[in-house]
Amino acid sequence: MPRSFVTSSSPSRRGFLAAVGAATFGVALSACSGGNGSGGNSAKPVSQADIDKAMKTPTELTFWTWVPNIDKEVALFEQKYPAIKVKVVNAGQGVAHYTKLRTAIKAGKGAPDLAQVEYQAIPTFTITDSLLDLNPYGAAGLKSKFVDWTWAQVSGSGGEIWAIPQDTGPLGMLYRQDIFHQHGIKPPTTWDEFAAAARKLHKADPDVYLTNLAANEAAAWHGLLWQAGAHPYALSGKSDITIDVNDAISKKLGTYWGGLAKEGVISTDPDFTDGWYAGLNKGRYATWITAAWGPAFLSGSAKATAGKWRAAPLPQWDASSPASGNWGGSTSAVIRSTKNPVAAAQFAQFLNSDPATAKMFATEQSFFPATKALLADASFSGATPSFYGGQKVNQVFADISDTVSDGFQWPPFLDQAATDWTETVGKSLAGKTDSGAALDAWQQRLTTYAKGQGFTVKSA
Repeated sequence: MPRSFVTSSSPSRRGFLAAVGAATFGVALSACSGGNGSGGNSAKPVSQADIDKAMKTPTELTFWTWVPNIDKEVALFEQKYPAIKVKVVNAGQGVAHYTKLRTAIKAGKGAPDLAQVEYQAIPTFTITDSLLDLNPYGAAGLKSKFVDWTWAQVSGSGGEIWAIPQDTGPLGMLYRQDIFHQHGIKPPTTWDEFAAAARKLHKADPDVYLTNLAANEAAAWHGLLWQAGAHPYALSGKSDITIDVNDAISKKLGTYWGGLAKEGVISTDPDFTDGWYAGLNKGRYATWITAAWGPAFLSGSAKATAGKWRAAPLPQWDASSPASGNWGGSTSAVIRSTKNPVAAAQFAQFLNSDPATAKMFATEQSFFPATKALLADASFSGATPSFYGGQKVNQVFADISDTVSDGFQWPPFLDQAATDWTETVGKSLAGKTDSGAALDAWQQRLTTYAKGQGFTVKSA
């Protein structure tokens, strides 16, 4: 998921992060080994006979993951393949996880057979040829099982399959039905309606904001860029990258959100802080623009508001063409240095495509599914949680998932992109300064960084 997304037993930010990782990571071009991240792992298909033989050969796999209680899903795999044992290791979360993984890969020892890798982190590892192409191991046969855009996120330009999707975070909107009713506001279907509602609500009650756009949350901004149809990054080979974070679409978002911030009709409080949690519980925010993991997280973090929230799609820029972005989600990737590629590839595939394990992720870890079958399963989509007044919230987000486009790409240095966003655009939102100038500064900082890492930088 994004920086780590899924509900935990504690509503603290640490617990939140522990559940699903973090969206900050980076890589220097100078660390690259041979290959170009798109075809370096090409190999002949492995025969079914060889797969069957490998799955009957006593083997131990090491799997690095931050997902809590994943032993339950792993046990189902071991029941089907008793010769294969999986050692689950929590090597950290977020930055710690990725740092240890890159260090082990570079050292040539200590790396696991498989690792949890978020969608946005995949370029960090493919550019160094650190992931095994799963195509020769039968992974292509799973394509139809997964939501189309998730498969695009794990696929290489040369037909490689770098990982198997596990969960997702399509963006929607959670809103306080009681506050909306009190002030005669209907769930906005366009961003123009959203802006009008923000002004109306804050004028009527200066203590309440229609939403909070966290000035420290680059991940959410990327999700909004995705929804708007932006293409801020495009990597070609291992040394050419297009950076376009201040294009016309980005400027439109900057003008829109920067304008609302300047008017003072939305807040820009940092999220996952004590003040932010208090705001959710006390009605400071009438909506939360969040991902599909948000409903489960909110129900554990704002218990005082049970029954008052509902879910809706994001407001649209073009109501005739519904669109959304994604914030969060992760995959299972096989590390290229594994000595057990067949068993590791089969484990990654089973873990995320087997109906029983996929459903267990949804029920045990509150992950939002990446498989089409589970999204269409009435036992999942038809759930009516009392926290949301009996609304079929999963169905709302399942429908939203269908509107996420498959063309969004990530840079191989998202940690830098996130840091620079916070120090430029995020700072401008919080300080109510010129968002256009902040976007230009973000573009310049990222361009300078990328060139310093040896990339040839282009702009669209």
